[in-house]
Amino acid sequence: MVQVSRSSEQVQNTTRLWNEHRRAPFPASLRGAEFGGTDMVLLDADIAGCVFTWLNNGGTLDPGRSRILQSCIEDLDRVMPEITDPDGTQYYQRLRQLALLVAETSSGPK
Repeated sequence: MVQVSRSSEQVQNTTRLWNEHRRAPFPASLRGAEFGGTDMVLLDADIAGCVFTWLNNGGTLDPGRSRILQSCIEDLDRVMPEITDPDGTQYYQRLRQLALLVAETSSGPK
């Protein structure tokens, strides 16, 4: 019962953060930007797709998307120090937080 409550709380927190992220404009300074071979728009889209799927599946993610999400988190960790625009930093910090929330419940056996 505690696990269900924790899971429900995690879905609620993720939903709240997801809604906040969806309302935020994509940082103009990062349109078309690429850091170390990582396209920032595509990184955003890949993570958004995983979060959207996780939310629509009641807090679960299939193994393939879990691997994609993990790769995106690694990309975020690598490129975030390159973002100098405060709006971009805030946008991708929130995106990383979303990715970590989803990955936390999707890190079972693959």
